[in-house]
Amino acid sequence: ITYTNNDFYFGRNLDLDCSFGETVTITPRSFPLIFRKAERQDHHYAMIGMASANDSFPLYAEAVNEKGLAMAGLNFPGNAFYQQPDGKGLEIASFEVIAWLLGKCASVTEAEEYLNEMKIVDLAFSDQMPPAPLHWMLADRERAIVLEAVKEGLKVYENPVGVLTNNPPFDFQLANLCNYMNLTARPPENRFAGELRLTAYGQGMGAIGLPGDASPASRFVRAAFMKENSVCGQEEADNVTQFFHILDQVSMIRGAVVTAEGKYDITAYSCCVNADRGIYYYKTYENSQIQAVDLRREDLNREDLIRYPLEREQKIRYIN
Repeated sequence: ITYTNNDFYFGRNLDLDCSFGETVTITPRSFPLIFRKAERQDHHYAMIGMASANDSFPLYAEAVNEKGLAMAGLNFPGNAFYQQPDGKGLEIASFEVIAWLLGKCASVTEAEEYLNEMKIVDLAFSDQMPPAPLHWMLADRERAIVLEAVKEGLKVYENPVGVLTNNPPFDFQLANLCNYMNLTARPPENRFAGELRLTAYGQGMGAIGLPGDASPASRFVRAAFMKENSVCGQEEADNVTQFFHILDQVSMIRGAVVTAEGKYDITAYSCCVNADRGIYYYKTYENSQIQAVDLRREDLNREDLIRYPLEREQKIRYIN
């Protein structure tokens, strides 16, 4: 989701049934980004996000660069289609998309200049890491768009909601919101029958019908409703706390979602990035204390990746 309340924030829940070796990873400006088909970037914008622990290339699940441009990849099985490379145009592998765009672009508008010629191609990072079926949300303070590589080519959607989940495609997700346009955070009005004196018997009844299951379409609606009705102060702690409360409304609890392989989907981590200040906040399934890594406290002219392993042990503060 995106969230603007004084500063601009971007973050997500990463829901998986296993770890992908994730670490908070900073890519300094002089770390060489070497792409399979595109021209390498020896100097680029610095970025911070969650990536697989690999020293040769930052395999980001999501990241924000020093200019405030943010991007995340989400699961898109059955719909994602990557083209075969043919040496024509701008060919970017799916695992390279985030690093390439955030390394080169300072805004969504600037990134759009490359999207008409961009092809997302079917290349694996390694034999052990085949291409993941993904679609992406790219956002800055002003705009958010969704990128979906499908058989017809690379589709780009304006995203006025600032929310993205997994399948189905984004145009369905946006249209599906129309099914919930009667929901409200306020007490409901009696539209059932004017002659019946129906009154609410509890708080929150204006949102009866808000889906509570863990399907992507339902979580899209729930996240959008929570975000659009969010009210909080404008201090950093207020915004970060509120952001995580919104993510908590769409998080997965171990045992509540069983995959076809008999494994348990959980929210492995949740993150919130202050894109204006470059501060990456996160918490894990095992540790609900919010941790923070500040991009601008590092030497951003280094030539190597900077990594911070996740703090996974629960921290409980006794007060007596």
